[in-house]
Amino acid sequence: MERESILKDSKSIMPAAFVSFNSRCGAAVCAQTQQSRNPTLWLTEWAPEPRDVFWNNLAIPYVSLTIRKLIIAVAFFFLTFFFMIPIAFVQTLASLDGIRKKAPFLKVIIDEPFIKAFIQGFLPGIALKIFLIFLPTILMMMSKFEGWLSISALERKSASKYYIFTIVNVFLGNIIAGAAFEQLSTFLNQSANQIPKTIGVAVPMKASFFITYIMVDGWAGIAGEILRLKPLIFYHLKNFFLVKTEKDREEAMDPGSVGFNTGEPQIQLYFLLGLVYAVVTPFLLPFILVFFGLAYVVYRHQIINVYNQEYESAAAFWPDVHGRIIFALCFSQLSLLGLLGTKHATQSAPFLIALPVLTISFHLYCKGRYEPAFTKYPIQEARMRDTLEQAREPNLNLKGYLQNAYVHPVFKDDDEDEDEDFMMKLETDSVLVPTKRQSRMNTPVPSKVSAGSSPSLPDVVIHEH
Repeated sequence: MERESILKDSKSIMPAAFVSFNSRCGAAVCAQTQQSRNPTLWLTEWAPEPRDVFWNNLAIPYVSLTIRKLIIAVAFFFLTFFFMIPIAFVQTLASLDGIRKKAPFLKVIIDEPFIKAFIQGFLPGIALKIFLIFLPTILMMMSKFEGWLSISALERKSASKYYIFTIVNVFLGNIIAGAAFEQLSTFLNQSANQIPKTIGVAVPMKASFFITYIMVDGWAGIAGEILRLKPLIFYHLKNFFLVKTEKDREEAMDPGSVGFNTGEPQIQLYFLLGLVYAVVTPFLLPFILVFFGLAYVVYRHQIINVYNQEYESAAAFWPDVHGRIIFALCFSQLSLLGLLGTKHATQSAPFLIALPVLTISFHLYCKGRYEPAFTKYPIQEARMRDTLEQAREPNLNLKGYLQNAYVHPVFKDDDEDEDEDFMMKLETDSVLVPTKRQSRMNTPVPSKVSAGSSPSLPDVVIHEH
């Protein structure tokens, strides 16, 4: 019924299409060139692989996309900077002095050694973690409203927002504002050349808080990742109330994929903490090293044996990751410069100024030299691969697969054995890495992106406005 109603509804026609080409060279030319004099009339770009398409955003007009992104930019600004107010308020209440002022009747209880140690050690980190529980969902909704066309793009943009949010509220919000903005007025009223000194003084003072935060958020998060109590509880609830068939059971047992939109920014935050405190308060480094050691072991196991790969984005996350690493390096260098400025080590300042300059220069070089490999497809490589394919498999016909690859989920049939047999034939020459876990679900439509950064199936998405 739903399929028939959509076929009869003229409003369901989208001003967008997936176009397949007989050669990679033709697809590269179409995807990377302007098709008309009016640059907003025909918009072409590389199509995400079939599993990666976010169908709800395909029909958004070009002008609407610009307005949506502007609205989300303003909303994210207010969310980021005004969220610091409740965090600072809770951090104030989570301190001994704050509790004594706001609730003097609890003075007898909080003076107990165990309660006092818990408040000083764990309560601030737990309070901050509670405030951040619903943040990933909010940021993902904002990214969807912006109109990105693929799931991987949604996760990349959500990860960028999450990283900026944690830097401002978790890192800067604690080292600069402190409890109830004690240092904020001083920070805003001083000259710009004094900001590194203020940060250099404030960073060592918050080392104990970040040690607690690493244990509460990092170590406990890794333990929760390996236990997976939430998916286990949800599975048993679904199995008891919703499962009727074997297909329902397989869907209930689906482990999902790695949450790049939350896990990657979290790891980058700890990387920033490690770089900043490496020279300021080295006592924090063992906690960071323990986190990264546990994270490597646990996530390696989860990726190989637990999670499903929902899409292939051809390392599209790496340019963002590289930029955040450069930011962490520059921030740690400026913090060191400010700390030495408070120690009157003026002779070493000229040498330290060269560090961020060299780091940014290296970033600009990498951006110009290597970033096109993640966004462009060279015509030379496209022609070479077309020639090799014609020589090795002259009778290869992808038309049957391409006709059904980008079909909307509403129009897909349950029986897709022919497509699976066809893709199994294409993968006979691939090298498979053996794992201990066999997938219980049918493998979705395979990626159109090979192990490299270049698309293997020539598909382009075209928007008409």
